[in-house]
Amino acid sequence: MFRSTPHIVAHRIESQTPLRGFLGFTVLFGLMLVLASLYAFGTAIVPLALFGSAAVVAAYGLVCSYAHPVLGLCNVITLLRVALVAFLVGAVFAPAVSAWVVFAVALVAFALDGVDGWLARRAGLASEFGARFDMETDAGLGAVIALWLLVSGTTGPEILVLGFMRYAFVGAGFLWPALRAPLPPSFRRKVICVVQIAALILLLFPPVPDVIGVPVAAAAAVLLAWSFLVDILWLARRSA
Repeated sequence: MFRSTPHIVAHRIESQTPLRGFLGFTVLFGLMLVLASLYAFGTAIVPLALFGSAAVVAAYGLVCSYAHPVLGLCNVITLLRVALVAFLVGAVFAPAVSAWVVFAVALVAFALDGVDGWLARRAGLASEFGARFDMETDAGLGAVIALWLLVSGTTGPEILVLGFMRYAFVGAGFLWPALRAPLPPSFRRKVICVVQIAALILLLFPPVPDVIGVPVAAAAAVLLAWSFLVDILWLARRSA
């Protein structure tokens, strides 16, 4: 059922405080991103463009679906992770950057995953917006790490399976509408997402030899494919 006009207006008024905070932190993290990118790559155009685009999409989602009166540290942490992912995109276009820098930034972005969710639950600010914001940030982190591993020559194109499987699933939804239906919460999905990113970061760690990293990444890709297959079969049965 659609909400009445007074409810829509009230929601928009309530969303102004979180939006102001979100925009303020966007500017702060954007400035930090520019400085870090100029120092590491000599240019900040690509990272800033990506971060700005992601922030605009997130701000729209905040206004449309965030029901709490305050932004919360949880969403600030996720926004910081987006800035870290944007920095890593800059590294993709500057493959000469130190592998240790890429590893350190990716590790921080990964370590902060789960912190935002814990903070949201602790503060009573859990929301559909926050969960989606976190999920898309995780997907972006995995994709960017996979791209860097490819362009740096660390791995071959097969690494894209581990980094882009979710985007392939989303794209398939345009051809098979049943895949666009919502999925129930899944602990299995969360655990395998952690395994996926951890395997990618392991490949980033410069001292790790191929004899260890490649089998781990392959095993993670198999687990990820199995997880998506489980979801696809569930959605197919539901739509039958």
